[in-house]
Amino acid sequence: MPDPQTQGARIRWIRPPALGALVLAAGAAIGWAGATVFTPPSDLSDPTAFTYVSVEEGEVGSSINLNTVAEWTLTPVGSNLASGTVTSINIEPGQEVTAGTVLYTVNLRPVVIAQGAVPSFESLSQGMKGADVAQLQSLLTTLGLYSGASNGTFAYSTTAAVKGWQKLLGIAPDGVVQAGDIVFVPTLPTRLALDTTIVKRGAVLSGGEAVLTGLPAEPSFHVPATEAQAALMPSGTVVEIAGPNGEKWVGVAADQVADEFSTINVQLTGVDGASICGDACAAVPVTDPTYLTSRVVTVASVTGLRVPSAALLSKADGSTVVVDKKGKEYQVTVVTSARGMSIIEGVPNATEVRVPAAGS
Repeated sequence: MPDPQTQGARIRWIRPPALGALVLAAGAAIGWAGATVFTPPSDLSDPTAFTYVSVEEGEVGSSINLNTVAEWTLTPVGSNLASGTVTSINIEPGQEVTAGTVLYTVNLRPVVIAQGAVPSFESLSQGMKGADVAQLQSLLTTLGLYSGASNGTFAYSTTAAVKGWQKLLGIAPDGVVQAGDIVFVPTLPTRLALDTTIVKRGAVLSGGEAVLTGLPAEPSFHVPATEAQAALMPSGTVVEIAGPNGEKWVGVAADQVADEFSTINVQLTGVDGASICGDACAAVPVTDPTYLTSRVVTVASVTGLRVPSAALLSKADGSTVVVDKKGKEYQVTVVTSARGMSIIEGVPNATEVRVPAAGS
């Protein structure tokens, strides 16, 4: 085989990319077999033109650290009809609630949530009929206090169930449900937040205040990025997120949307459609956007035989080789490259290969 030192016209050294282009897009990393070609040293016969490094097991990958923003989309779902002083707050922001959950108390009287399309608007007592009565009966059935039909007729059996419910709540069992006792929302269970600027301990309510907002199953997640950073995050890029309480979450890049400040917001979704935050979504505060430290994996880490990218030679036929101390060429396949290092196949472990002396 010809000595590579005398084949300058046909073999050119591949130098590592400049610092500003060290990070390669993940989609182009795996299976990459080409290389950028530069002019070889002027005198390849000069022994000082080379140094030697050992091919060894290692890992090659690349990432950048950015913030991920998590925020909830709040939708008004219910109003308060109780009048008096707020004496306690009984739910946490973003808590998932079910039928019968006590939200807060006014003058020590519990305000309870229930499911129903018709908002509470009047007191309910024996002899009344209507859709709101049927909603009350459904609540009492869910709580195991009523076994009759939810037919919208407030009969004696409904009165008995209401009295039993009132005893459980610790209020006078008079069989009358005041308009402010229940807040009906369209769907349960759901995550809720109280408007704490209105409903807070000691606040005085007059009735009619929009105090309840509903939350989706999980907050939205996006990564604010510059144009250059966003270019490193094509669809499918993995983003590893540190949750508020040390949780480890994983999202993948999806759509990119530019805002009025020229910031590109890279939207994230869960892996294979799963939730990003899973059972820990309640850890994300409801009131303001939350900034979470994240690692954007621009080149997925690959383990294998590692060499400096400067050791790679591109031949005229398009193949890539490395050259050992004796001048023997090994045709190799480049699996991935990042930050001046490459994982290769086709050369024995511990082989010492040439690297231009000016290379890294």
